[in-house]
Amino acid sequence: MESKGTCVVAGVGPGTGAAVVRRFAEGGYRVAMVARDRARLAELEKEIPGTRGFAMDLSDLDATRALAGQVSEAMGPARVVVHNAPFGMFGEVLEIDAERFEHAFRVNTVSLLVLAQAFAPAMIEAGEGAILVTGNTSARRGKANFAGFAPTKAAQRILSESMARSLGPKGIHVAYLVIDAVIDLPWTREAFAGKPDDFFAQPSAIADTLYHLAHQDRSGWSFEVDLRPFTEQW
Repeated sequence: MESKGTCVVAGVGPGTGAAVVRRFAEGGYRVAMVARDRARLAELEKEIPGTRGFAMDLSDLDATRALAGQVSEAMGPARVVVHNAPFGMFGEVLEIDAERFEHAFRVNTVSLLVLAQAFAPAMIEAGEGAILVTGNTSARRGKANFAGFAPTKAAQRILSESMARSLGPKGIHVAYLVIDAVIDLPWTREAFAGKPDDFFAQPSAIADTLYHLAHQDRSGWSFEVDLRPFTEQW
């Protein structure tokens, strides 16, 4: 299969992130995997051909700025960048720690800005590219116990919209995927014990949607897309 170029997945956990890596690798991409867990990256490198791990913390903005050059040198310039690195911090307004709240903004929102600034210039020069962001319903509503998380996701969504309006005319498709679901992971299965299989969103389904967004015809780009199991009440 002829390579479609390089895809960067920033935030490769055992669920959605790993599924996105598999989907884009199966679709013919070289995949640069970004995560803090070196051991997980090494396992995925062995499992999935055409992948390479870059162990780093997205809250380290200098390291994030340097990533584009490292990926380009090792794998070629990125055609697709997927930001999938949520930092969850929960609690009500009078409970949350301000320093951890600031850290959540750095991971969820500021790192997206830095990734776009690092990778978009080469995409603009090439005349094509996609920056995809995984979000959730916290971007739209601030529940009481989500005071430390929802504001960071709302800011992430608005930043993504500004990016889409700015970069779209330059040939870069920016899209925001709202995941209105509990994702199927070992810890969520335990937390929601007794729920049927249909209650959970499958990471592979999320990955399929992101892959589709990356390949939409430019005459019909989506910006915001909702994804939820058919049984979800909304």
